[in-house]
Amino acid sequence: MKKEPEIMEENRRMIESEKFKEQYRKVKSAFTRTRKLSFSMIIVFILQKSVKSLQIRLNEWYDWLGGKTVSNSALTQARANLSHKAFIALNARNVELFYEDGDYKRYQGFRLLAVDGSKIRLPKGASIKEEFGAISYRNQKEEVKGEHNYAQLSVLYDVINKIVITAECGKARAYEIELAIKHLNKVNKEEDLLLFDRNYATYEFMATLLEQKINFVIRCPVKYTLAAEMQAGTGADSRVVAIKYQKKTFQVRFVRVLLSTGEYEILVTSLLNEQSYPTEIFKEIYGLRWGIETYYGLIKTRLELENFTGKTVESVLQDLYSTIYLTTLETILTWETEENLETKQTNKNRQQVNHVVSFHAIKTEALNLLLSDLPIEKVISKLRALFLTNPILDKKKPPTERKNKTARLLLHYHRTQRKHGF
Repeated sequence: MKKEPEIMEENRRMIESEKFKEQYRKVKSAFTRTRKLSFSMIIVFILQKSVKSLQIRLNEWYDWLGGKTVSNSALTQARANLSHKAFIALNARNVELFYEDGDYKRYQGFRLLAVDGSKIRLPKGASIKEEFGAISYRNQKEEVKGEHNYAQLSVLYDVINKIVITAECGKARAYEIELAIKHLNKVNKEEDLLLFDRNYATYEFMATLLEQKINFVIRCPVKYTLAAEMQAGTGADSRVVAIKYQKKTFQVRFVRVLLSTGEYEILVTSLLNEQSYPTEIFKEIYGLRWGIETYYGLIKTRLELENFTGKTVESVLQDLYSTIYLTTLETILTWETEENLETKQTNKNRQQVNHVVSFHAIKTEALNLLLSDLPIEKVISKLRALFLTNPILDKKKPPTERKNKTARLLLHYHRTQRKHGF
């Protein structure tokens, strides 16, 4: 790409700068004296989240701490003084630099941005429940058996370039559309096409998008009369209609696409021109939306987001936004390797970087990458060599419907098959 060295140098500069520290420490007196765990080291430690215990990981930092030991409680006190907004700021800067020169992938001239939400299970605790809320669960007899703390995460995700542009963390029962609206100020109205699942197909939300001149494609619920007719095979595959909301009239286009299962999917879009945007492209466009589903799978399983390293509201938010920041770093740092693997393709299945390898490599080298005086090009060169090891084939295709695995199968997978990345 993509000027990886320049982006990483900017990350180093931000993390080590006094201005950044002053802005994102929670107490003015924090990190002012020479401590074993500095402001920048806390950032990297959180970024390096592992399945190991915190004390074991601190012991592994023995050399970086100048041959000194640090207790788990000292880490807990230090990270309490760091605001999670530091990770939001780092990710926002990386996103800005990533798109700065316009050298990124598009589809039909659009940057394809998917919006979707997902429930994140949180640790137990009164303060976390008060901040985010809880959801009750029941047995088969509909008797309430208990509750778990949850948050609702919503991301604006570039499904082709694999970048989270912005993320919103709301309460357990937050309305997904309200969270989605918060993303709209990050949308480029001329260049972006937003993709949504059927939960977002309300006249009110479509009117909001159209009033702001934001292009969209939304999976349409069958309950819409026209959608039901088109799904039944009556009428044309594309039809422009007028919808009314609060005395205002808007035009949208309903599109019918045939799935490999022989069933129809109905989409509603702001792209009205059949010549510029023929019906046949919408199957691929909406298929690309599956990237946001795999992103949630990545952060929940491979990066173990729900295995939180603290039991306070701040530690939960630190883990969440540091994970998002980490995925952006991984996309930037693996960009050139991914392109090299594409040029070496020798069969119908494209090779790609193995996420287990890439995330482990970045976490292992995080101190050298972000805090050391080593030339950044040298660290990146080492990472690229590691990224090339054990590439995998991209065989995955988005399923037509989600298949929920039983608790027994999931338990078997986590016990016997799953390999931890760090």
